[in-house]
Amino acid sequence: MTKRKFGLALSMVLAASTILGACGTDKEEKNGNGSAGEKEAIDFSVAMVTDVGGVDDKSFNQSAWEGLQAFGKENGLTKGEGGFDYLQSASDADYNTNLNNLIRRDFDLVFGIGFLMQAAVDEIASQKPDNHLAIIDAVVEQPNVASVLFKEQEGSYLAGVAAALMTKSKKIGFVGGMDIPVIERFEAGFLEGVKAVDPSIKVDVQYTGAFDKAELGKTTANRMYSSGVDIIFHAAGGTGNGVFAEAKELKTKDPDAYVWVIGVDSDQYEEGAVGDTNVTLTSMLKRVDVAVQNISKLAAEDKFPGGETTVYGLAEEGVGLADSRGAIPDDVMAQIDEYAKKIADGEVTVPETVE
Repeated sequence: MTKRKFGLALSMVLAASTILGACGTDKEEKNGNGSAGEKEAIDFSVAMVTDVGGVDDKSFNQSAWEGLQAFGKENGLTKGEGGFDYLQSASDADYNTNLNNLIRRDFDLVFGIGFLMQAAVDEIASQKPDNHLAIIDAVVEQPNVASVLFKEQEGSYLAGVAAALMTKSKKIGFVGGMDIPVIERFEAGFLEGVKAVDPSIKVDVQYTGAFDKAELGKTTANRMYSSGVDIIFHAAGGTGNGVFAEAKELKTKDPDAYVWVIGVDSDQYEEGAVGDTNVTLTSMLKRVDVAVQNISKLAAEDKFPGGETTVYGLAEEGVGLADSRGAIPDDVMAQIDEYAKKIADGEVTVPETVE
């Protein structure tokens, strides 16, 4: 693995490990119920509303919550009133209610996690101009809203390169959740990365229409693997858990089966564990946790970036690939690193939409 690779990807995993370590290792601390220790608490509170994927989706929402917990731990805050907290949305009908609930509880900053919450954040922000809100994966043009976007296409390009270099069948799959702009960026980057390596490789693209239906992810993955696909990249939140379930089931039945999953948002290595082996090839990291921490820190320091949009790409180490733990050979990693360097240096511009 080259030095550059450590800078663009492995450093992100190490940072993630630091955040997770700050969040605690036992179940109680992971859920935000642990003690904040003896550190004196700052006079600031922050909370978030999840989309329908849930706070334990092992992906997007969970990454945001881990970032919020880390911010709380670093600043002597505890879960609950006057500290940090979250509300989970069972459906889109809960978005406005949950945002209003947290504002009424006097949290200084309230995050809406995900593109699907754009309209709700926009509406609440116009009704509550004196309150600070932030949204991930969408832009809300209100002076009291901080918007955060990611260049998912850049990290997904590297995932496509990895898949193209590692496939044996020359058949690869992409499983998306809902067909919305942010997921299209994942798809567009992935397809471009595959094409950059070998345009003859076939990519089966399927959208499940949901981020919280693991059963749809499993049946979709079953069809793909049955058709000869050997690597699937999912950008489907909790639905992607079903992709892992199918791959692990196939690996359990046949330990020699060449089936892989590329995780998303967080390092999903643990999701791919099958006895002494693992079906996680790598994961496309999207540092939602870092974004949440950064915006919270600015707000706590009276530097809240209201009315601004912050964008995290490969150059900012906002996206990248997780350590493959040896699943990807060093010579292949070196090739991936060359593509990463070209993107970070501006030599390659990855499209945001499918051409």
